[in-house]
Amino acid sequence: MKQAVKTELFASKAPLEWAVIANGQLSTAQIPINAEGQVVEGGIEAQARQTMENFKHTIEAAELTMADVTQVLIYVTDRSQLPVFNKVYADYFEAPYPNRAAMIVAGLAREEMLCEVVAYAAVPTR
Repeated sequence: MKQAVKTELFASKAPLEWAVIANGQLSTAQIPINAEGQVVEGGIEAQARQTMENFKHTIEAAELTMADVTQVLIYVTDRSQLPVFNKVYADYFEAPYPNRAAMIVAGLAREEMLCEVVAYAAVPTR
């Protein structure tokens, strides 16, 4: 049985939850949108920061910590953006780090988006 994680993030009109928990695992995807649902301006650094803040907020809304994150998939639209994203990403994790993959993609759901994160976290039995 899956359970939606209630967050304070913008309520999308798309048929989605920002995160769900099922079988002891949290699954989430995060994008660089603000509280009004707009993609933040300011380039890859601003978008990476907003995406990671949304991610951290979601993890905490699930009563987890970033240390519970087991895998992160990073999507950026240009190879030159990855070092900048990595710099921001490093502010959110400590060793042992989650398993991670990074992909350079032709585009994301919203044309102005430069990054997106998909992640999984272990949910302890309570």
